[in-house]
Amino acid sequence: MSVVGHGGRGSDTPVSSKAAALVSQAKQWAGNYGSYSNGEEGAAYTAPLRVRAAWESQDADAVADMFTENGSLLVGDEQLTSREQIREFLRKAFREEQRGTRIPEEPVEVRLLAPKVALAITHGGRVAEGAGTWTPEDEYRAMWVLVKQDGDWRVSSRQTSPVKG
Repeated sequence: MSVVGHGGRGSDTPVSSKAAALVSQAKQWAGNYGSYSNGEEGAAYTAPLRVRAAWESQDADAVADMFTENGSLLVGDEQLTSREQIREFLRKAFREEQRGTRIPEEPVEVRLLAPKVALAITHGGRVAEGAGTWTPEDEYRAMWVLVKQDGDWRVSSRQTSPVKG
């Protein structure tokens, strides 16, 4: 199946269903920026979104690679304090207790603290494999400390706190 899209020079050309799906997915992910889709805050917020996409793909290497070398990630009661600790922990976790989980989050606040440092506060939860949403005990607020290194935003630290309703 193909859909018609605008090609170059004003003519309509067929667009593959794969391309149409990619456009649809891009529009969906664009909605994840909330009111922070523009400017340096939006650029900084790409780091948590890239972590989320890697997590949802269950790709421990891609999640770990989004962290700085001495990045910090709190998972439950486990405080991981380096990119390599994050990588090794998630490789195991994605085969076991975190298998198939998702971490949908919405930005509550994204603020530049300095030209190359940003803080993001998100609200979300851990969604178990096959579930549509998180359970009340899996709902949290997350704090992300983001740093710009070599022109790219990375995660220095991510910590979550449970939301008690």
